[in-house]
Amino acid sequence: MQQDHYDLLIRHATIVDGTNSPRYQGDIGIRGDRIARIGDLSAAKGTTEIDLAGRVAAPGFIDAHTHDDRAMLSDPDMAPKVSQGVTTVIGGNCGISLAPMPRPIPNPVTPPLNLLDSKGEWFRFKTFAEYLDALRRQPAATNCAMLVGHTTLRVVTMDDLGQPANREQIARMRELVDEALEAGAIGVSTGLFYEPAIAAPTEEVIEACQPLKEHGGIYCTHMRNEGDRVIDSLEETFRIGREVGVPVVISHHKVVGENNHGRSEETLAFIRKNMAQQPICLDCYPYTAGSTVLSVDRAKGSARTIVTWSKSLPQYAGQDLSDIAAQMGVSEEEAIGRLLPAGAIYFRMDEKDVQRILKFDETMIGSDGLPHDSSPHPRLWGTFPRVLGHYGRLLGLFGLETAVYKMTGLTARNFGLPDRGVLREGAFADLTLFDADQVDEAASYEHPIAPARGIEQVIVNGVVVWRDGRSTGAHPGRVLTHAKAAA
Repeated sequence: MQQDHYDLLIRHATIVDGTNSPRYQGDIGIRGDRIARIGDLSAAKGTTEIDLAGRVAAPGFIDAHTHDDRAMLSDPDMAPKVSQGVTTVIGGNCGISLAPMPRPIPNPVTPPLNLLDSKGEWFRFKTFAEYLDALRRQPAATNCAMLVGHTTLRVVTMDDLGQPANREQIARMRELVDEALEAGAIGVSTGLFYEPAIAAPTEEVIEACQPLKEHGGIYCTHMRNEGDRVIDSLEETFRIGREVGVPVVISHHKVVGENNHGRSEETLAFIRKNMAQQPICLDCYPYTAGSTVLSVDRAKGSARTIVTWSKSLPQYAGQDLSDIAAQMGVSEEEAIGRLLPAGAIYFRMDEKDVQRILKFDETMIGSDGLPHDSSPHPRLWGTFPRVLGHYGRLLGLFGLETAVYKMTGLTARNFGLPDRGVLREGAFADLTLFDADQVDEAASYEHPIAPARGIEQVIVNGVVVWRDGRSTGAHPGRVLTHAKAAA
């Protein structure tokens, strides 16, 4: 009789299991943090029961690209993520991680590290182990798997970021990478696009990343160039992966600038060709605009620029740069100078490229959301339901099973997260329950903070964290390590 009782019993579910297999009908019995049984459980009982009445049960979504390093500690409900069905986040991307920081953070905080914390108060963890211990002591609503950032390592080891690192500095970076991987980091990220890392030659990255192979880690990169020299940057990325001997992840793959619209055909063919030679992964977000720190150069190449935050003039967050400049009675360049330090949304991509990259078989979904922006890009709250609703159901870019696979099973496999991203007996009980006919984003550029439509309940490690349009206050998230480290 005991075998027929579950802590949580989900009845009459349409199960989309995260493997890209066809959906099927069934019940799901959960005991503790694991899925105990899937099938006909009509004779069973649950301490808590949910009748889905044919709506969808899917694995909890895995956000392949986030900047939630601080948010998990400062806002552990993680409402922007759990409200859209995300149960696991990959953090520490684009070369910026909150740790290690064994010496005081520069004041003002070096961009783009200020995307995590503009005041520097959260760069308090001297080692990566200290940071992961803090996440374990004060868990968030979501699980996390964390990368250590190369830009953070440069800030820690170098006084002049405009130069390549010398032999001693690279050796120190390598030590810190080894310590981070030993503590539980799943890999190293770079942001070679950003000023603090532009001066780093390929060889510096290769040498700093040497511990990755021994630890079974992964290399993730915001590439040096996503515009005119995108193919050169892909070649650099693949070379780093080959010489270190590890898988690479191309972060938020895109082609930017009007001159490059349409070049996703070229980049995807090049990626496909190289996938036959070495392990390569990629993620993207479902929007034609990106978001990062505000700068004159980026604004010049953008059809439209929206300010997301400004430390000096916070009242302008959420407004178009052109409108701000008009209000000030100055040029856009001068307006930027007054706003800095600040962040912005840049419209620099073509919709056909976004769709082509999204549809590419091996593309994972990552939000790249910035949780501390005053008026954030809508991807922070809307990425996953937008893929399911706008691109899947409405435009028919792919079927429901494929959309779910891109945000669950594919991501878990690429990042080496065992027993996540799939609904099967014995797997961890991370689930998203949603209405496939209603699910879509509610966030927009004009109103960017809005929970998704159609996400009914979200479960992390067997505990409900989102229900009836709000967080439950439960924080069952765990720090995840990749398969080799876990073994």
